[in-house]
Amino acid sequence: MDNKKIPGEDHDSEPIIIVLNDEDGNDVEFEFLDLIEYNQEEYVALLPLGDDSVVILKVLTGEDGETVDYIGIDDEKLLVALFDIFKEKNADVFEFDN
Repeated sequence: MDNKKIPGEDHDSEPIIIVLNDEDGNDVEFEFLDLIEYNQEEYVALLPLGDDSVVILKVLTGEDGETVDYIGIDDEKLLVALFDIFKEKNADVFEFDN
């Protein structure tokens, strides 16, 4: 999935909507939830519109410093670690099932 910019972290305003392209080239809309830094890498937590499951993608910045790609994560342990960080950072914003 790819997009041109990383959204800001201003959560006091309207939701930030990102449109990404899936592997079939279809537009998919997500609400930006958080930017997570882990092991000197950046990851983005997104909520697909009309769904209630968080998606976490790795952020890759292009050589121009502006173009951004979002890459899926296959490592289950990494996803769990990132989601734990997301839950800890956002415990006062979201209600999580245990």
